[in-house]
Amino acid sequence: MRDRIENINHLSDAKNDDAAPRHHLATRVWHWLNVLALAVMLMSGLMIFNAHPRLYWGEYGANLDHAWLDLTRADGVTFPGWVTIPSYYSLADARLWHFAFAWLLVVVSVAYAAWSLVSGHLRRKLLPHRSELVPARFWRDVLDHLRLDFSHSGGGYNTLQKLAYCGVLYGLVPLAILTGMAMSPALNAAFPLLLDLFGGRQSARSLHFIAAAGLVAFVFIHLAMLVLARGDQELRAMVLGGPRRRGATGAGDE
Repeated sequence: MRDRIENINHLSDAKNDDAAPRHHLATRVWHWLNVLALAVMLMSGLMIFNAHPRLYWGEYGANLDHAWLDLTRADGVTFPGWVTIPSYYSLADARLWHFAFAWLLVVVSVAYAAWSLVSGHLRRKLLPHRSELVPARFWRDVLDHLRLDFSHSGGGYNTLQKLAYCGVLYGLVPLAILTGMAMSPALNAAFPLLLDLFGGRQSARSLHFIAAAGLVAFVFIHLAMLVLARGDQELRAMVLGGPRRRGATGAGDE
């Protein structure tokens, strides 16, 4: 009798687990607001970069100074209009778009980071367990990805996914926000330590560009993994929540 009751309870738990949403509402809202904010900020940022497509380290940087990255083209247009906002050259309009959506990125990122911490989502889903950081386990995940084998037990994130998501949420996004703040003269007056933190306005601009490039690389890799891991189901789950699948592949539960 006891075994029978335990089996019934197990089946009930499994049914409830399968019916649970694969992605929390907070995750889905944060995800799509991030898509909007990052897309507009990237495209307007490319227009801003067109105004001076050279990067330096330190306090100052001008045409005659040594640049560690120079993307100047003969025709004077580094990025074409079809990838910039606005599509015509306007540094002022690009800054308006960039700053407006920067606030959206700040608000949703801070809110999601706080929710992840308070709700336990960070500890349960995103932070790698100590056993997952064992070299043998870590390299097994690397080899699985190289073999395009994205299966992992329980439908959760594997080690590489956890490190990638934590790196974006608590690394690249805060770096992009803080370096963006460091380039603002008004915020420099209010928080002068920002420039000292990054070693000068030009260093902050370079780090801002590197953070943006890292986010773009993450997006492309994320999309590739989505396509390779039954992207239609993963996309539907990120829009509607979707039922949790045992032994899921790809994006995993959030």
